[in-house]
Amino acid sequence: MSSPKRTARHAVKRATNSASRLRAAPQPVKQEAKAAQGASVEARRLAAVIERAFADGRFDVLAADALQALTAAACRIYTARREAGEDFMPVARNSLSATDVMVTASGLLRAADLSPFELGVWQGWTGR
Repeated sequence: MSSPKRTARHAVKRATNSASRLRAAPQPVKQEAKAAQGASVEARRLAAVIERAFADGRFDVLAADALQALTAAACRIYTARREAGEDFMPVARNSLSATDVMVTASGLLRAADLSPFELGVWQGWTGR
């Protein structure tokens, strides 16, 4: 059986360790928020570069493999955030033409070996 002094010292040590862990927890969140902020700034900068090139008629501003990697990453993060409960559109309303949307959606469906019919069935099941 432990002495009362030893038990008290152990309780104080446990409380101190718990308190220091609680204080240390917000730091990773701050670092994650800073990283997300930095990535958002970089993404906006890249979007501006692409839009300027597009306005100048330069459609080859990104290599095909870079465009594919960027599109795939954007699709994954959008899906993850929607599945986590966020409710926003993948692009701002009226920021793309109907042709832009249809060509991209068709390409995405082909890349996943899906048909528009399967998309319709999935939308019916999920209500999305």
